[in-house]
This record gives sequence, C-alpha cells and structure tokens, in this order.
Amino acid sequence: MSEGRTTPLLEVCDLKVHFPIRSGLLRRQTDSFKAVDGVSFRVGAGQVVGLVGESGSGKTTIGRTLVKLIKSTSGEALWKGEDILPLSEKEFRPLRRRIQYIFQDPFGSLNPRMTVGAIIGEALEIHFRNLSSSERTDRVASLLSKVGLRPEMAGRHPHEFSGGQRQRIGIARALAVEPEFLICDEPVSALDVSVQAQIVNLLADLREELGLAMLFIAHDLAVVEHLSDEVLVLHRGKIVESGPSREVLAHPTHPYTRELLAAVPSL
Repeated sequence: MSEGRTTPLLEVCDLKVHFPIRSGLLRRQTDSFKAVDGVSFRVGAGQVVGLVGESGSGKTTIGRTLVKLIKSTSGEALWKGEDILPLSEKEFRPLRRRIQYIFQDPFGSLNPRMTVGAIIGEALEIHFRNLSSSERTDRVASLLSKVGLRPEMAGRHPHEFSGGQRQRIGIARALAVEPEFLICDEPVSALDVSVQAQIVNLLADLREELGLAMLFIAHDLAVVEHLSDEVLVLHRGKIVESGPSREVLAHPTHPYTRELLAAVPSL
C-alpha cells in the first residue's frame, strides 16, 4: 500500500448533510432531505479520485461541504489528520490556500468587471503580500502560459473568452496560491466534447507536473476514466460502488454504475 493511502491527505468519514423539510404556517421541520448520507473516502497525496453520479446525487454537496460553503450535519473531514468541519471561517481561512475549488460555471465564478490579470492577481495579493507589482505581473503571465493561454490576454475581461478559455482562467486562479488539493466540480460538463478533452488533458498534465491531488466531480464516467486513479459512484447520497477506475469501468457490479456507463458516449 502506498504512503498516500496509509497517510491520506484528506479522509472523509461518515459524512452526512441533511437539509430540513418544513411545512405548515409555522414552518416547523417535518422531515429532512438526506443529500449526503454516510459517505466515506480517502484521497492520498498526488491522487485523483473521481466522484460520479447523476444530477441530485449529492456530489456537489460533498465538494461544497469540504470547503465549508455548506454546513455538514455530522461526520468528519480530516485534512492531514485534523477535522476541518468544526473550524470557524477564521480558522479555516489559512487552509483555503491548500484546498482550492474549481467551479462548474467558469463565467459565473469570474468577476465580469475585472480583467483576467486582476482576477488571478487578487489571489496573489492576499496570499503573497511580499510580491512586488512587477513580480505579480510576471507570476500572472506564467500562470496563463501554464494553462495554455497567452500572457497578453491578462488585459482582457472574462466575456471576451470562450467557455473553455474561461475554465482555463479559473484553473489558473486556483493554481495561483500553490494548492495541494483541487476540488473540480464538473469543470467540463458545460463545454463541448472536444474542449472537454482539452481541459481534462490540461488537468492531467498539471497533476503530473505539480503533484496535485484532486477530487474530480462529474456525471460522465468516460471523462473520469482519463484522469482518476479511483472512482466513487454516488447514488442518492450514498456510495454504491468504488474501486480503481479501470476496474470499475471495465467490470461494474452495481446496476446504477452500469446505467451511467450506458447513458453517455466515450470521450
């Protein structure tokens, strides 16, 4: 067993996220919706774990809970052995540099009033305050090149880019703070198939170059196959199948996994 498995970077234990269902004039809670219901998994250093399921299965809820955009009901999320779920926003803030989130909608997550250089440079200003203005400019240019964009594009605004280019900008912004772990929340689902392949290949190259660990959230098992070491199949808030990606894709045992494989074409 590898070191990344014996000492995981992230270990999620029996995570539950339940949302109250209220009814009546007094809006009393009458039930709860179990968006995530007892999920456990581990991500080792430099490992990519794919989290797959249809819309509403709870996969985005898991990702957002791990960065404290959604409050958990119970369970643990151990980052290098420390449970991050009970941390206050102030206590968690230093970890935001280590754990970065790439959103599904690149346009919605980029400030339309800011140039691309300012969007990426903002993270540098917050986390690398000792950098001079020229050093920040050079770092932004380097990051744009790293994700396949030209440095001179730093002066443009998000609306001037295609969907695939905007997702590259989102990736560059995430990389600016030198993270160890990326949560990629369906980063290619809104893109054309040919562009999807380019973004997946980019993430694979960055993983190899920078040693990044990732939780790659998707609804398409074919996309996950190209990037993930292991895959978790999520259905109605529970993991119904897990294992090495190639093994799960070649020999799925759960009917839901077979349905997912049958529903989408190969990338």
